[in-house]
Amino acid sequence: MPRVLLLLPTTTYRTEAFVAAASGLGVDVTVASEQPNALARLNPTALLTLDFNDPQKAAQRVVEFSATHPIDAVVPVDSQVVVVGAAISAALGLRHNSVTSATAAQDKHHMRQQFKLAGVPSPKFTLCSLQEDRAALGHRVDFPCVVKPLSLAASQGVIRADDQGQFIRAVNRLDAILKREHGMPGATETSGNASASSQVGLPTSSEEFLVEQFVDGPEVALEGMLTRGELSVLALFDKPDPLDGPFFEETIYVTPSRLPTETRGQIQIARCAEQAARALGLTEGPVHAELRLAKDGPTVIEVNARSIGGLCSRTLRFGTGMSLEELIIRCALDGEFEPPERQCQATGVMMIPTACAGRFIEVHGLDEARAVSGVEGVTISAHPGQQLVPLPEGSRYLGFIFAQADSPESVETALRESYARLEFKIETPPLSQTTFDRTP
Repeated sequence: MPRVLLLLPTTTYRTEAFVAAASGLGVDVTVASEQPNALARLNPTALLTLDFNDPQKAAQRVVEFSATHPIDAVVPVDSQVVVVGAAISAALGLRHNSVTSATAAQDKHHMRQQFKLAGVPSPKFTLCSLQEDRAALGHRVDFPCVVKPLSLAASQGVIRADDQGQFIRAVNRLDAILKREHGMPGATETSGNASASSQVGLPTSSEEFLVEQFVDGPEVALEGMLTRGELSVLALFDKPDPLDGPFFEETIYVTPSRLPTETRGQIQIARCAEQAARALGLTEGPVHAELRLAKDGPTVIEVNARSIGGLCSRTLRFGTGMSLEELIIRCALDGEFEPPERQCQATGVMMIPTACAGRFIEVHGLDEARAVSGVEGVTISAHPGQQLVPLPEGSRYLGFIFAQADSPESVETALRESYARLEFKIETPPLSQTTFDRTP
């Protein structure tokens, strides 16, 4: 049987889905993680420990492994392992994105530069340093703007500023976030909510950040699959909640999109996303693109060389019931495989936001939330006792609500009604001890 190497960081939500997909396809699986597994000695062909921070070292380790256990496909499941996945695939001679393109998709400044060179519609940007005078910086940026780290994920550290004062406060806040994420002196200590992106694949420190033009307009997400540079659109998600800041916490995704399908609508979005992927040099595998619908057309916010994050892939089924993870593995194994159409039923997910900092105690109303017509499931990923940290310092959600109905409107209604029936009990610290707030 063919063997698939799954690159699964210990912090990912997606282990169960990818392992189940591989099992359902009947392929042999080797799971690689950055931390040793106690069971590796009992089943050495199924478990590998790789240094995700050293792609060439990891690639050499896999080449040695594949001498006795040939690998037919490499599947990096999250953004923090796409670079090491490219390096491993290159060393094995498998179809892959180049290390250069995978790296470009990880660094927001490099991404912006490539978009600009290729004429991809994207926000105007300026690369700045935390060592620069912040008042002086504020005098040379246009408002409203967005302060953004180069490599964190899930909108962590992304803050809108509308004037000079907000800009200085946003940069100060981002400075503290980056120091904490990279373990630098002066960091504010927190526990229980470190982002997955801070664990592997990032530099040990960062002094640079982006200031981007804020693009007004609704936001959409495109899920796609690249094969030899050609993009197949798997789904287009509407994001009905406005993402206007000061922080950019995503909540509801609904597909199919309610946008028109003509050139000025979904077709134009798909062309723009493909152009952006081509500008980065991406040619193979899943892509997840975020775009804003400005007055003059789609504007690319970013393109990631990975599939949709968290548990959101549960909203997607293809053909006669194929999961997104199964589709990804099949495409990795067979360059001629053509992804089937998404099932026509409208579906959606709500990522339950972390509204305040504190210790998670419990949740009430789960049965009532699950009983809402159209709701297919409610999963609480936070666990009792966990310290919660909201955006922009944090990056995790309390859980996920999934719904399916005859129309996108009905899906959105079901998600909102289900969320309204949940009551989260969070033990908040005294005001004097509160490190994080929701003000810009």
